[in-house]
Amino acid sequence: MSAPIGGHWLVAPVGSTPQFTGADFTEEDLLYAKTAEDFVRHEVLGRLAEIEEKREGVMPELLKRAGALGLLMIDIPERYGGLGLHKTTSMLVSERGALCASFSVSWGAHTGIGTLPIVYYGTEAQKTRYLPKLATGEWLAAYALTEPQAGSDALAISTRGTFDPANGAYRLSGTKQFITNAGFADVFTVFAKVDGERFTAFLVERASPGLSTGPEEQKLGIRGSSTRQLILEDVPVAADAVLGEVGQGHKIAFNILNIGRFKLGAGAIGAAKDCLQVALDYGRQRRQNGRPIASFGMIQRKLADMATRIYVADSMSYRTAGLMDAAAAAVPDDQPRRLVEEAVEEYTIEASILKVFGTETLDFVADESLQILGGYGFMADYPVERHYRDSRINRIFEGTNEINRLIIPATLVKRIGRGRLAYQDFLQQVDREIADPATWPSPPSGPIAREMRAADVAKRVVAYTARVLIERELASLRDRQQHLEILSNMIIDLYAMDSVVGRTLRLLGNGPREADELRIAMTNVFTASANERVIDGARRLLVNELEGEELRRHLRLEAVVPHFPIRTIAVKTRIAEALVARGLGPVFLR
Repeated sequence: MSAPIGGHWLVAPVGSTPQFTGADFTEEDLLYAKTAEDFVRHEVLGRLAEIEEKREGVMPELLKRAGALGLLMIDIPERYGGLGLHKTTSMLVSERGALCASFSVSWGAHTGIGTLPIVYYGTEAQKTRYLPKLATGEWLAAYALTEPQAGSDALAISTRGTFDPANGAYRLSGTKQFITNAGFADVFTVFAKVDGERFTAFLVERASPGLSTGPEEQKLGIRGSSTRQLILEDVPVAADAVLGEVGQGHKIAFNILNIGRFKLGAGAIGAAKDCLQVALDYGRQRRQNGRPIASFGMIQRKLADMATRIYVADSMSYRTAGLMDAAAAAVPDDQPRRLVEEAVEEYTIEASILKVFGTETLDFVADESLQILGGYGFMADYPVERHYRDSRINRIFEGTNEINRLIIPATLVKRIGRGRLAYQDFLQQVDREIADPATWPSPPSGPIAREMRAADVAKRVVAYTARVLIERELASLRDRQQHLEILSNMIIDLYAMDSVVGRTLRLLGNGPREADELRIAMTNVFTASANERVIDGARRLLVNELEGEELRRHLRLEAVVPHFPIRTIAVKTRIAEALVARGLGPVFLR
């Protein structure tokens, strides 16, 4: 499929562009995913006690075993010993293997932020030296950006790189904080400021003199992953170890984090599916008052809400990966830097949305699953206890969810200012529609017509509200974080609505009637609630900014929002009963 521009869904009619779904995976893709899931279930989880204890050598041993199975080479080009598969395949493998967060975090740090900087920005010599070893697990990788006083403000790092003309090399000094895989990584992507100003990336090998690590951090969750300080004391680094260009390291840092964000969102959904499966199995088997607890209304509501959130997040995940693959297909194979700077950067908004929605979905599902299990959920005998602990970090690393909520509207405003989105034409259309309802496009038809209309109206509400904020506070908008948070939540809900409606629309008739009914029910439940949240967000922003006649004039926006009454209790009961009767089944695989 061709690649729409990032954010195209903000103005395009719902379902008007192709959307990747699970139905598009090949048998080969599914085989890679099964390999990952089987490995984690049988080999990784079989050593869970050793992993949680941080027993020395266990994690690198498992990563090397993953390398022998081909699970470390998916994103590495074939010419350097990898498989060079699609982002959709890479995401599927990450999701299906996300059953043990300590391992998946270590795995993701190696294959993602550890390896991809070299894939996209390395010289031919750097790729030849490192990628074949990283593909097999002979060497393991890490990414060193965060510092004790520089977390969300990454450009404020104090690690220095000083060029020594006498030997044509740099010397790096500084401390990096919370570095995943630091205890055993063989090569680090380290960010430093050359001469205290030029933000630059370097490839630094573990054996370098002056490089050391602090003790292992004792963490709330992901206890089995290695997290340490990386200490650089006048570490000599050859000039040819500069990654990319001197002074351009920020491009590497931020673009690689974009990839990390969308893969993290997908991995979170894999763990959420595991939690839901455990809760569903328990709800079927646990009996109270002579009946399975899955037949009780409040348990049914929980099961339905969890399944619905997962279905929506799944829709967004694979849509985003499909967009990246389509954009990458237009970039020549010999220009990997263009791939990351154009294809990946193009979908900054979508990557941040997916990171926020996916990680918060996992937190919600882990919490509700634990509640269904009651006291047993609090015990380590069930994996929900571990998922509950492990999930909390996801909203912090790869850019906190607060930072990502700022990135979303900031990127949107930037693209509007550059004319990248046809927002002015769209807003003129919205004004005409508010003034004269007869100018509205013809209403859609079919089993999810209401949902399609609600998603299209949400686009108009977001555009109208964004214009009001931009017109009033363009100069200081970035400092108005509470406003931006509300707008960001509206945009997230819009992408979620657009994605889930598009997925369900595309899959209608693709499978048994029962699968259609379940997908429609989940789409119905989510879209109805998101529709209310979007207009409520607009209302709150307008009321905070305007008053009197001006406020009343702008609140005419409410007139275009469809009333979306649904019998929520009945629909959620049907969703839960379908899950109890048929399991997660093909709905979450397509």
